[in-house]
Amino acid sequence: MRIGIVCYPTYGGSGVLATELGKALADKGHMVHFITYQQPVRLNAFHANIYYHEVQVPTYPLFDFPPYESALSSTMVDVIINQKLDLLHVHYAIPHASTAYMAKQIVKKQGRTVPFITTLHGTDITLVGKDKTYAPVVTFSINESDAITAVSENLRDETYKSFQIEKDISVIYNFVDTQRFSRQELPHFRKAIAPNGEKILLHVSNFRKVKRVPDVVKVFARVREKMPAKLLLVGDGPDRPMIECLCRELNLCEDVRFVGKQEQLEDVMSISDLFLLPSDYESFGLAALEAMAAQVPVISSNAGGLPEINIQGQTGYMSDVGDVDGMAAHAIALLEDEALLAKVRKGALAQALRFHIDNIIPQYEALYEEVLQKQAQAAIL
Repeated sequence: MRIGIVCYPTYGGSGVLATELGKALADKGHMVHFITYQQPVRLNAFHANIYYHEVQVPTYPLFDFPPYESALSSTMVDVIINQKLDLLHVHYAIPHASTAYMAKQIVKKQGRTVPFITTLHGTDITLVGKDKTYAPVVTFSINESDAITAVSENLRDETYKSFQIEKDISVIYNFVDTQRFSRQELPHFRKAIAPNGEKILLHVSNFRKVKRVPDVVKVFARVREKMPAKLLLVGDGPDRPMIECLCRELNLCEDVRFVGKQEQLEDVMSISDLFLLPSDYESFGLAALEAMAAQVPVISSNAGGLPEINIQGQTGYMSDVGDVDGMAAHAIALLEDEALLAKVRKGALAQALRFHIDNIIPQYEALYEEVLQKQAQAAIL
C-alpha cells in the first residue's frame, strides 16, 4: 500500500506513535509518505520505503497567523496525486482530520477517491477538542473519517461522552518496540549519574501542567529521605522554571538532573529503577510502556488510560491523582525490597510484551484493508 501519514513531528506521544508506525509499515514493504511541517524527531535514519514531504507555509503581511491548515491540505493533495496514495492516516484530530477531509474533497473533484483514517491520541479530545472554538469542526471531521481509532478504551469512551460521534471507534493500543527498549547493562553510564550506587528515578514528559511534574519532585523528596537517590527529568516545557524553583526550595538540586529533550530514551531507561508518572490525565501513557519494556516499574496516577497498562502490584503501583504520600510509599516499598523490585520488573516486561509492535501493526494493516475494500465496493455500486 501507499500510505500518507500526517502527524505532529514533535516529542509528544502522537508524533512518536505515528513515526514508529510508519517505520514499521515501511519495514513490511509498504510505501510510507510523511506529511508534516518538519521532519519527525524519530525519523532519524534513511529507509528506502519512507518519504518525507515538508509543508511549506508562506507568510504574507495580510495574515496575522499563517494559514497552516490550507497549506497542509494543499500538500496532502499534491502528495495524493503525484505519489498515488491509497489512503491517508492522520494522527491527532486537530487540525489533521479536518484538513484531510478538505484534501479528500479536492482530489474527488479530480476523479480520485482517497479515504482517511483518524487516530485520536488524547488532548485532541480531552482538552483542545472540547474548546467551543474547535468542537464543531472536531465533531464533523471525526464523523467524516472513513475509520476512527483511539489509543485506549478510556479515550474511546471519553470521545463518545464529549462529542456526538455517529461512527464506531476502534481501539488500537499504542505499541512499543520491546527489542529497542530492552534493558541493557550500562555500568559506566549509571555510575556517572549515581556514583555511589544511589537509586535512580525517572520522569519523561513535556512539562505541562497536566503532567504534574511538581508531584514527581515531591515524591522524589520523600524517597530521598529514606535512601540515597537521584532523579532524572527528561523533557522540557512551560513548567520547568517552576520545577527548578521547587528543587531549590526542597534542597534537591544536587540530586536532580534536568537532561532536556532526548531522542534516544532507551539508554536512560536502562539505568533507571523507577518511572514516575503522576499525571492528571493520560490517554494511554506511552512513556510508561517504554519504561516497562526496559524492566522499569511504574509509579503512576490512576487517571485516564493508565489502568489499562499499569497493573497494580504487577507492573508497578497506582494512586489517586495528587496522592503524593501514596505514590512515595509505593516507591519506597519497591526500592527497599529487592525481591519485590525484581518481581515487578519481570511483570513490567511481560506487560510490555503484550503491546509489542508486532502484535499491533497487523491491526492497523487489517483496518487499512477493510477501509480500502469498503471503498472498492462503494465504487462498484
